[in-house]
Amino acid sequence: MDYLPLFAAVKDRPVLVIGGGEIAARKIAFLRRAGAHVQVVARRLEPQLQQLADAQSIHWLATAFDESQLEAVFLVIAATNDSALNRRVFDAANARHRLVNVVDDQPLCSFIFPSIVDRSPLLVAISSGGNAPVLARLLREKIEALLPGNLGRLAEVAGRWRTRIKAFRRTTDERRRFWETAFRGRFASLMAAGDEPAAEKALEAELTQPGSSGGEIMLVGAGPGDAGLLTLRGLQVIQQADVVFYDHLVSDAVLELVRRDAEKICVGKRAGSHAVAQHDTNRMLVEAAREGKTVVRLKGGDPFIFGRGGEELQAAAAAGIPFQVVPGVTAASGATAYAGIPLTHRDFAQSVTFVTGHYKADSAPFDWSQLAQSRQTLAIYMGTMKAAEISEQLIAHGRDETTPVAVISRGTRVDQHVTTGTLEQLEELAKAAPMPALLVVGEVVGLQRELAWFQHTTATDAFGASVINLA
Repeated sequence: MDYLPLFAAVKDRPVLVIGGGEIAARKIAFLRRAGAHVQVVARRLEPQLQQLADAQSIHWLATAFDESQLEAVFLVIAATNDSALNRRVFDAANARHRLVNVVDDQPLCSFIFPSIVDRSPLLVAISSGGNAPVLARLLREKIEALLPGNLGRLAEVAGRWRTRIKAFRRTTDERRRFWETAFRGRFASLMAAGDEPAAEKALEAELTQPGSSGGEIMLVGAGPGDAGLLTLRGLQVIQQADVVFYDHLVSDAVLELVRRDAEKICVGKRAGSHAVAQHDTNRMLVEAAREGKTVVRLKGGDPFIFGRGGEELQAAAAAGIPFQVVPGVTAASGATAYAGIPLTHRDFAQSVTFVTGHYKADSAPFDWSQLAQSRQTLAIYMGTMKAAEISEQLIAHGRDETTPVAVISRGTRVDQHVTTGTLEQLEELAKAAPMPALLVVGEVVGLQRELAWFQHTTATDAFGASVINLA
């Protein structure tokens, strides 16, 4: 280990920066965030630093470096393009046992700046010891994606409670177990939801009546398939879950991101074959939450767009189970974007309508005359089995039979398959489509040849339609 990792308290301490350019400005911004009293030595200051000096937010100490300037400072940073001056600063600081950093010159550094994930007061620092700073930055970006933005506030609230927790939990092991439960449970999720008063009540309940705060249900949209389309919040939640109930539409790539020791239960449904009845899914969600577990209900696409997520949360509400919702990228926007089909376009479609082809037998029929209007896009979920009826009714109510259509199968996944044709061909196109599939009706489909971008090769099918096979 070439460097000893330390977090230095520079608040209200003098720090000397030699240099007044862009690089010096970046370091000064970093120091000011930590509360340092910044002194600058430079012939001239770049405009941003000049403004800070004019506002007395930094002190422009001198225009030339002198070794005496090192006597009363805590840290020294040299950020000039004068290698001789940088060397002189390093030697003088080193002789006085001052920690010194010469920017981008690792041999002339007794300390280095790590890449930092800032969730103050929680900080994560990553360093390659000056060998590969870009690699350290890339690692920081990955960690940034995993750590919720509210962690700092979470740490501050926990800090206020430490003394009280010690009074109730006398041993280190007891306190550790308490905080592990709190940071994985209702307290943490309420903080993430921005409800700090309720979060502190949950902390109080866990302290005085362990286990009384119970579990909760997190309804999460997994997106249309590509794991890269899972939201950051969705990723954070599935990595905190005790148990995950998921659908068949959730891709294996997304399931791979679930917390490794979480229990995973498939409650998915396929057309014509209901693996788990909806009322049984509702019951299992409630029962798991009543056991004090963090329950994630992971649904393909967005859970509130033809995903019956509302019904499941109604069951949770009726049972008195707390819940949260993490939206997802719905299939209509994700699959069409990957297929190169804009849902709206000034020249072709001024509106888009999401429709389900799978509806309750006793529900009101579609307003076909409204759906058949031109210059709008129809995105039809679960419509392949009713493709013939959809085509027939739209044409009968005025939509031109030559209106472009697309059938997008397994949208956004590596095996995505897109077939395009006309409205009169929709039944034949849907019959040949792998499942699951989205039907798109509208003039915007005509842009697909021009805008398709996701790994593709084109061909022509028996109906004269463009086919895109993705592999």
